[in-house]
Amino acid sequence: MTAQQAPASPTLPQNDTPQVQAQRKAQLASAQATYSWTSDVQTLPGIPVVKGLPSEEEPNLEWGLKLVGILLKLVVNVLAVQKQVHAQQGDAIAQEAIDAGEKLAAAVAADVAAIQAKFDANTGNCPKGGLIEHLAEEFVEDRLVEALKGHVATLKGLLNTQGKVNAALAAASPPQIADYRALFDTISCPGVSWQLLDDLEFARLRVAGPNCMLIETITEIPSGCPLTEAQYAAIVTQDTLAQALATGRIFQCDYKDLSVIAPEAGSGKYLYMPIALFALPPGSQELVPIAIRCDPSDASCPVVTPSLAVEEQWGWQMAKFIVQVADGNYHELVAHLARTHLVTEAIAVATHRQLANLHPVWALLLPHFEGTMFINYAAATSLITAGGPIDEIFAGTITSSQAQAAAARLSFNFTDKMLPNDLAARGFGASSMLTNYPYAVDGMRVWTAIQDWVLAYLALYYADDAAVSGDYELAAWAAEIAGTGKVDGFPGPQTIAELVDTCTMIIFTASAQHAAVNFPQKAVMEFAPAVTGALWQALPTSFTGQAKSDWLELMPTLDIALEQLKVLYLLGSLYYRPLGDYKSHDAPYPAWFLDPHVEGPLAGFQAALAAVETAIDAENATRRVPYPFLKPSLIPSSTNI
Repeated sequence: MTAQQAPASPTLPQNDTPQVQAQRKAQLASAQATYSWTSDVQTLPGIPVVKGLPSEEEPNLEWGLKLVGILLKLVVNVLAVQKQVHAQQGDAIAQEAIDAGEKLAAAVAADVAAIQAKFDANTGNCPKGGLIEHLAEEFVEDRLVEALKGHVATLKGLLNTQGKVNAALAAASPPQIADYRALFDTISCPGVSWQLLDDLEFARLRVAGPNCMLIETITEIPSGCPLTEAQYAAIVTQDTLAQALATGRIFQCDYKDLSVIAPEAGSGKYLYMPIALFALPPGSQELVPIAIRCDPSDASCPVVTPSLAVEEQWGWQMAKFIVQVADGNYHELVAHLARTHLVTEAIAVATHRQLANLHPVWALLLPHFEGTMFINYAAATSLITAGGPIDEIFAGTITSSQAQAAAARLSFNFTDKMLPNDLAARGFGASSMLTNYPYAVDGMRVWTAIQDWVLAYLALYYADDAAVSGDYELAAWAAEIAGTGKVDGFPGPQTIAELVDTCTMIIFTASAQHAAVNFPQKAVMEFAPAVTGALWQALPTSFTGQAKSDWLELMPTLDIALEQLKVLYLLGSLYYRPLGDYKSHDAPYPAWFLDPHVEGPLAGFQAALAAVETAIDAENATRRVPYPFLKPSLIPSSTNI
């Protein structure tokens, strides 16, 4: 099979001859038959996605090898945990089953190593425009991909812990933090596991954690969390609440948008919609938490503040954990699934359907959609189904979790969520007092690099604004995204500047924004006592007089914590093709762009990304905790995991 690449001479439809225009129309008709719409996926109610999974969207060998490598590491860890449990129980028969599992995993690893060797021998730097005409006889990508699929099925089977193990893990009640750490036997336990009680770390996660998109500057204390001057003065010395508000140094995270989620009665799982307040003390760039109200809808629910009093310390830790559970739900269902994966899929489907493969915007965007439909199909058919990980780990009934993701997707406004617009709307424009906001600072660096690249690229094909407004394929594309695709606020670009912003937002969302929400899952969220999806006890009637055991009882049992580890370690470990590395999806993975005019702008983009990386490395050397998630070398080009 010939590898698909961008056209050597992209053209705008209005400039083509009638014959070429007819060819474009025929090609689009074929694409529209392959990429048809549906809004009837049961697990994503009302969300426009591709109908079925086109074979063209199946992952390639390169991606599959990365996946299997991660699964092997997980299997080794899970088998080691099972071995611990059975050793404690003295179960010799189960030990034999684990030994057999280890042998099976070793056999898979040996075969995968052989496939990797064939892959390495037959791919690599392919000259632009040239293909390896005669692959070695044993290197047939489709056959090797099928072999990998078999290995994936085997490894997933080994990851399913045995009933006795789950029962033993569930029976450890309440587990101690050391018990959660013990689930990380052969893989590293994240550093956050030693920072659970740290208020500075709790605050830092609002600007450098999995969900950096909710915090906002406020100018008055919300009625839902009525912090007083006296309470503030006891926390932040040599300051007043009025002065902090007036100078833009008070911030909130309000989880009111989680109202769609409904825990099932009798499930033992709970979720609240807290408001958490943070302050920037005078002369500091470190946020501190100052107040939490766990249930603003309950007039009797107190405002909890940090305290050194013995009788109040564990109540404060419980309030923080209640926020972390809300944050886990907002992150996974809103910021991650809805506003990266599902938004990008709608744009990807419309791009295939309305932009011919001669179109320069099609050529620019297509690599940023690689793997998205496949991974979304996997999520819709396993992750967010009844009995799946979201159902097991998160608080809501599975139908309410699905509905929450759907509501978040449909309320997403494309223009409002462009990074500069979103930051400004949340009070983090140029005049913001908070400069230590790693997601915002690094994100704007990446945004600017992408924007400059898009401008240089589009200038090759659009001579002026009239070329944009006269592009009828582009107009149909924008109309379908906003209409059938239900992406609110998606503009119909009429000028080069508008098209640059639109394409910048698409590329940023598919690459950097997804990286910012995906990869902290491994660094932070794989450890359930740091962030998880449900509380396992109801809100206490008082936050005074609570003990460490009360805090621990809010957390999931060890079997659920292990399930969370498996899912989030996998999702947060797979890095495939960094931003700026444009290659074909198909073996032997030649360079994507064939137009020689693209060479200069692309080289400029790659140099700009290298400069961003250098700047972030320098910044991380001075940050109290490094923020690696928006380093360009760690940003995949597309949402493919």
